[in-house]
Amino acid sequence: MRSDGLTELKEKIIETSLNLFEQHGYHGVSVNEIVKESGTSKGGFYHHFSSKDELLFVIHDYFISYVLTKAQEATSESIHPSEKMQKIILSFVKVFDLYKPHISVFYQESIYLKPPYVEAIKNKRHKYKEIVFSVIQEGIEKGEFRSELPVEITGMSILGLVNWTYKWYKRDGGKTIEEIGHIYVDLILQGLLTEKMKSDARIQPFLLKHQIMMDNK
Repeated sequence: MRSDGLTELKEKIIETSLNLFEQHGYHGVSVNEIVKESGTSKGGFYHHFSSKDELLFVIHDYFISYVLTKAQEATSESIHPSEKMQKIILSFVKVFDLYKPHISVFYQESIYLKPPYVEAIKNKRHKYKEIVFSVIQEGIEKGEFRSELPVEITGMSILGLVNWTYKWYKRDGGKTIEEIGHIYVDLILQGLLTEKMKSDARIQPFLLKHQIMMDNK
């Protein structure tokens, strides 16, 4: 997948390493093998990555940066917490299709990351978690979400539910990633919203959208 600011060579190294890591594991692949398979040189590799550890970190950074950016956009572009949560969920689910190889490799090999990279990953994950928590808190304060729901438990439940998608999602499965996203939105918002909000004119259009998509399948 092409990203802004990436040279073709850097992209090729990443894609090659993803394939090799999936086949042989992180420790089963050397820099020499990555260099050979990607058709570059050691100089070309080390121009873009200081080490194989940094390469593994970048693989993770692709998808966590994507969901973090999308969550930040959702909170800045939307007024209502319900709409913010909808956008956050849909972009979160989509990452499992956009970056499926990156996520698979990361969860299999992340134990090999050095402490500085682990810390950087934890920081971004914490920022993402805090956005989800803040949207839930805002929704409770504005009367859109049920006040009896503990913010942290609710937030971690949402993250856990969606995050587990990487274990079972298949691109050739019975549902597209968009359909899966709408199912999650329905499950989560139906649990979050107050009864009054479920019948609110602002909420009905996108709740109905998800329901129609599911009913037509």
